[in-house]
Amino acid sequence: MTTWLFRRLLQAAMVVLAMTIIVFVGLHVVGDPVTTFAPPEATQADLARIRENLGLDRPFALQYVSFLSDLVRGDLGTSYVYGVPALELVLSRMPATFELAATAMAISIVIGIGLGIYCGLYPEKSVSRAIMAGSIFGFSLPTFWVGIMLIMLFSVELGWLPSGGRGETVTVLGLRWSFLTWDGLAHLLLPAINLALFKMSLLLRLTRAIVRETLPKDYVKFARAKGLPERRVLGVHVLKNIMIPIVTIIGLELGSVVAFAVVTETVFAWPGMGKLIIDSIQILDRPVILAYLIIIVLMFVVLNLIVDILYAVLDPRVRQGMMS
Repeated sequence: MTTWLFRRLLQAAMVVLAMTIIVFVGLHVVGDPVTTFAPPEATQADLARIRENLGLDRPFALQYVSFLSDLVRGDLGTSYVYGVPALELVLSRMPATFELAATAMAISIVIGIGLGIYCGLYPEKSVSRAIMAGSIFGFSLPTFWVGIMLIMLFSVELGWLPSGGRGETVTVLGLRWSFLTWDGLAHLLLPAINLALFKMSLLLRLTRAIVRETLPKDYVKFARAKGLPERRVLGVHVLKNIMIPIVTIIGLELGSVVAFAVVTETVFAWPGMGKLIIDSIQILDRPVILAYLIIIVLMFVVLNLIVDILYAVLDPRVRQGMMS
């Protein structure tokens, strides 16, 4: 187990290193941030002075080595625009994004798995057929279009829910949270539903397929032949076995929900990391972009590690492979 964990941590370090090289090269190719945020009346001498102050006049290799040295110390640079440490700026937006992503995943898990189990147990019912047909829309409709339609219907036409922003928040443990107030919940509901639609459809169809595959298994037939109650057959013999692939998907999709909440945060003006990265890309705020991407990569690495551990807990065969 220790050897396996060491190998995974080494792989994670290599992934992060490769990502920093790719992103660092890409950011230096796309343009010059100094000309983006400098005032229009700035002269060439002014631009040169700004580049020197930011360290952008040095050779690329020296800039990258300096960046890695600072990264080891936990310093990801200072935002060109906001004038604060980039890591601090991104982390200040993280609670809003995590709150939105967690709510979206909770909706996806409860509704998606619940409906998937129902459709798997009763595939021939008209309700199941309607649910499966409706799940196609979750895959096919663009997120930004669905978000705009939700705003038009529930905010503009019906006036039930606010169209954007985070609403009233409560500070707990030094972090601001929206779900602890009614106004915050009202602001959270629409973007969470918009973000959850794709994941809900994915979990629904995956769960249905796994349930349909599990029901004909011999151990399910044997449990029913012993006269066990149907509730016990489903709860112990079916659900326990279908949770292995579902847990894997949930773990991986949680990272993608955080990483790809950009569209939803932009449509609903949700003040999270996604909106921050869009604004930073527009003005080429390199330290903020790098800080955001490193956090996202680390998050994916940690989630993959947690998923592998949970997989081993649920499946003894995987656990034995880790020990060997």
